[in-house]
Amino acid sequence: MAWVYLVIAGLLEIVWAYFMKQSAGFTRLWPSVITFVTMGMSFALLSISMKTLPLGTAYTVWTGIGAVGAFVVGVIWLNEGVHPMRVAAAGLIIAGLVLMRLAPSTAV
Repeated sequence: MAWVYLVIAGLLEIVWAYFMKQSAGFTRLWPSVITFVTMGMSFALLSISMKTLPLGTAYTVWTGIGAVGAFVVGVIWLNEGVHPMRVAAAGLIIAGLVLMRLAPSTAV
């Protein structure tokens, strides 16, 4: 269940990042409200997932989902540029997330 909470927390990170952009520096009320509400929900779910998942794994996966998701949202909905280097960088983040998920959480 911790992984489900973590993925939802990561998806909420994408939502709050998008609405933070839409808030125009917190000068627009409703995008600002949505930012803070989804941010709180994201942090809460991250915290719950950290009860059983290692800190490094949970935080890396959370930020990775948010980073790649924000990149995708920026490209699709905000018409941000797509450059091969940016796509490669997103691919490397995804590869890191997969490795973090597959790696054993015990010390070697």
